[in-house]
Amino acid sequence: MKPFDPRPLVRQNNPDIAIDTHVAPQGSSDKIAFAFVKLLRFFADRFFAKRYGHRAVVLETVAAVPGMVGGLWQHLTALRKMRDDDGWIRTLLDEAENERMHLMTFIEIAKPSWFERYLIVAAQLVFYNFYFFLYLFAPRTAHRVVGYFEEEAVYSYTQYLAEVDAGRLENIPAPQIAIDYWQLAPNARLRDVILAVRADEAEHRDVNHYFVSELDSRKAHRPLEGQTAP
Repeated sequence: MKPFDPRPLVRQNNPDIAIDTHVAPQGSSDKIAFAFVKLLRFFADRFFAKRYGHRAVVLETVAAVPGMVGGLWQHLTALRKMRDDDGWIRTLLDEAENERMHLMTFIEIAKPSWFERYLIVAAQLVFYNFYFFLYLFAPRTAHRVVGYFEEEAVYSYTQYLAEVDAGRLENIPAPQIAIDYWQLAPNARLRDVILAVRADEAEHRDVNHYFVSELDSRKAHRPLEGQTAP
């Protein structure tokens, strides 16, 4: 028996998930999170313009960080407080794994340059440390950042889809890794991949916004805990 599971990852796609939803910022925490994400969006738009495949390669490396950091902190918190995590750890680690598979897929599609690979290293170094301490001191804001980040991701993939549908980007065959992961048809194309990825991002959006509501609820019932990680 092998000491690990070598079977390829698979994911159930949710094509019926709502796409055009937005949580309006309320309070200073939400407004800070929203402004931060919009700032990231501004720089991404200026740097990548309509090179959506290359944008996806770089941004998915950043998007894969919060789930892993959040899962780590939830794991440590559950150990420290000697209580169940209510499924948060599994959900957050699944999010991180899912974003990593997005990256693996778009590497096959976009073929990033060496400069973009170096950019990925720099972005990950900066963002990991930033998010690590953000989650430590302000987990509510951290989850709201991810919720807004995923809202922007849904919008970006909708734009990507429009470019493919308009014929301005070639609807190339889907890479095999995407076909295996989302269990797509053997003749699936790029359009099918974008739809699957966009649905994933919408799911992460809803989950992280829900986590914010859950933290608010816990704080209301246990005000002495403040904004410490649940």
